[in-house]
Amino acid sequence: MTGSRDSVGYVCTPHGKQSEQLLDYWKKAEHIGEIYFVTATFAEESIPYFPNKANHYILASFTNIQSVLDDISKHGMDRLSFMFSLSSHLFERTAEKLNYISLYFTKYAYDDGEMGDLANVIARRDKVKKASLVDMQILASEQPKFTFPYSKNLIVLEVEGERTHQSDQKYCERTRRDVARKGISLNNLVSFSILEKLK
Repeated sequence: MTGSRDSVGYVCTPHGKQSEQLLDYWKKAEHIGEIYFVTATFAEESIPYFPNKANHYILASFTNIQSVLDDISKHGMDRLSFMFSLSSHLFERTAEKLNYISLYFTKYAYDDGEMGDLANVIARRDKVKKASLVDMQILASEQPKFTFPYSKNLIVLEVEGERTHQSDQKYCERTRRDVARKGISLNNLVSFSILEKLK
C-alpha cells in the first residue's frame, strides 16, 4: 500500500493456479498499484474466522474498489480473499522497500485522543513507514461460518525491514507492546512477509 495517497486500500487473494490469469491482468491494470507475493501468518485467535485461508497470497494495492470486486468475480476466485479499505492515515513517511505488513484489531472503539496517542507511539518506531486505519471485507463464494466481529477496527503497519521476517515480526511485537503501555490494546490478526515484488 505504499505509493500515492489516492490508494484506497489493498486486496489479498490466494496464490495458486487459479490466480495466474488474475495476476497477469493486474500487472497491466491501471487501478492496481504495487503487487507482492507474500506468505501469511494468522494469529491463533483469528484462525477460526478464516477456515479457508491460504499460506501464500498475492497482495495488491488498488485505487478502485468496484474494479477489484469485478476482477475477482470475473476470474472465478472461490478461495477466501480479503479486501482492506483505507479509512484513515495515521501517518506516512517515505519507504525504500516494503518488507512486512502487520494487521491488528482493537476490541474497543477508541476516541480521537487515544488514536492520536497511538499514532505518536507508532511514529517513533523508525522502521514503520506507514500506519493506517482500515476496514476489512471478506470475499468468498461461501461466507465463513463465523463473522469476524472487529472488521471495522483494524490498524495496518507497513514495515521497512532489514534482516529477516522473524526480526520484522519481533519489531512489530515490540511496537504493539509500546502501544499497550498507553492503554490501547492491539491484537494481531495476520502478518504478511513479502517474498517478491511482482509489479
